[in-house]
Amino acid sequence: MRYRALGATGMTVSEIGFGAASYWGLPRFDERAALGLVHAALDGGVTFFDTGAAYSRGEAEPRLGRALRGRGGDALVVATKAGTRHLGGGRIGRDFSPQAIVSSAEASLKRLGLDVLPLLQLHGPAASELTPALFEALEGLRSRGLVRAFGVNSFDPGLIELALGLPTFDVVMVDYNVMRPERAPLIHRARAAGKGVLAGMALGMGHPGGQVRRLRGVQDVWYLLRALKNHRVDIARGRRFKFLDETPGMSGAQAALAYVLENPDIACAVVGTTRVGHLRDNMAASGLELPTSIRTRITQAQVGLNPGCD
Repeated sequence: MRYRALGATGMTVSEIGFGAASYWGLPRFDERAALGLVHAALDGGVTFFDTGAAYSRGEAEPRLGRALRGRGGDALVVATKAGTRHLGGGRIGRDFSPQAIVSSAEASLKRLGLDVLPLLQLHGPAASELTPALFEALEGLRSRGLVRAFGVNSFDPGLIELALGLPTFDVVMVDYNVMRPERAPLIHRARAAGKGVLAGMALGMGHPGGQVRRLRGVQDVWYLLRALKNHRVDIARGRRFKFLDETPGMSGAQAALAYVLENPDIACAVVGTTRVGHLRDNMAASGLELPTSIRTRITQAQVGLNPGCD
């Protein structure tokens, strides 16, 4: 596993990060298997773990806390998110008031079993919610020693652009993968501004190459149904990249991750999984070099894909 600096935070993270969310955090997914995946990631050199208070219907944080119990260390960077919470019945509530964010951070510390949060990210805030009172509350958490660094997780380029000029934020997390090449200039500006950049959806939720349509278990059906409900456009776009499975010397997923990591402005590519084989395949992508022929085909497939990538 290779490692990169997380912006100007003073923290270093593994190139491949573990996404502790979605089906992985649900009680229906076997606890021993879920914890075993985290332990395998640790054994493979993963030092960055990304989760959120609202993830997996509120179950992801406590499960990650149980998985990391006795396995942490100074090199471990655990990131969680505030501003959204699970209300029950699959509903997600939003609250970016200063009081709610402070309460969320304090609760996350308890659920994760940590004394300090290495990284707390605001989960999809609107520009109007980034108030002076909120920034004062964030800096209060920092001065109390409860949070080391702050970030913004948003797939809204305008919001990320705004965050680049705000000194409270040390990190931004954007959706970047073979289907989102238009994010590259924004990512470069973020890094130039001293921000650490995390690539969320680094595998495009399995759409490139059709991974999401390969059904081998209950979790695969769960992910496919979610994709059909929320990401039909990405399923269609992903068909352009079926050739990734033909990459010499690496799997399609490794090729997709190699594309993300060839961008020097990315600190870490965050991916989730419920299978040890997939996890090991993902971790092995660190340090791989994308063949020129495949890189050329990716560029060709991206033409006309999204505005601004031609």
